[in-house]
Amino acid sequence: MSNRTVCREASHAGSWYAASGSQLNTQLEGWLSQAQSTISPARAIIAPHAGYSYCGACAAHAYKQIDPSVTRRVFILGPSHHVPLSRCALSSAEVYKTPLYDLRIDQNVYADLWKTGMFERMSLQTDEDEHSIEMHLPYTAKAMESHKDELSIVPVLVGALSESKEQDYGKLLSRYLADPSNLFIISSDFCHWGQRFRYTYYDEAQGEIHRSIEHLDKMGMGIIETLDPMSFTNYLKKYHNTICGRHPIGVLLNAVSELRKSGTEMNFSFLNYAQSSQCRNWQDSSVSYAAGALIVH
Repeated sequence: MSNRTVCREASHAGSWYAASGSQLNTQLEGWLSQAQSTISPARAIIAPHAGYSYCGACAAHAYKQIDPSVTRRVFILGPSHHVPLSRCALSSAEVYKTPLYDLRIDQNVYADLWKTGMFERMSLQTDEDEHSIEMHLPYTAKAMESHKDELSIVPVLVGALSESKEQDYGKLLSRYLADPSNLFIISSDFCHWGQRFRYTYYDEAQGEIHRSIEHLDKMGMGIIETLDPMSFTNYLKKYHNTICGRHPIGVLLNAVSELRKSGTEMNFSFLNYAQSSQCRNWQDSSVSYAAGALIVH
């Protein structure tokens, strides 16, 4: 038996973001320098997972709320884009590589999660094909660099969960969310609009198409800020907004609901919103990005 560490390669480096550690570091520092730390320390953030040329600037507004002197363990909940999954899955790897430095998976937390019987194991191939978790690794490494030796990560691939499963996973993860040394990163883009996404909702009352998209997204963002999982579910049922991380968001909202039952006070605020391009006609397409943070009082 080999004792070699199983590593997940930075498979999207060189295409979705810079493969050079020094170049990537300079870009991340630039974006972070443009963002304000207004609601730190974050216990959870929602941030996008597109290529950094599209969403790096937006994501910085969420990552700027992280306090590396408080955070020791980072849970990253990302949606599954390529494999059908009705539950959540954990990685087969022990280490996730980034161009900055390698991130170690917390095997103690993983052992506890395995024991619940609620998780599947994703193959290394599935892990490396998926971008929703990986796109948060360089930013996590950058935000936590001053305490990198004490840092571990808990990557969780989130499937197309039913409402009851979102509640179950929310309940399970709420005890980790209650710990101030844990940070939850919820990986999600917002509206994917256009014929290539098979989604062309348009409210003429808002004016141009991109204004309608923004109005729709901000309606959803406002509902997320209320931290009510049922309201968010109802919004998705009504408008079918193509928010790809809707299930990770649902898990977070249910975890928050669980903690609120015991009197924990929390607030969520969105800090930035952007679109990949401004849609003006039916041939156009765009993806929206939003960055926000949850704080515990």
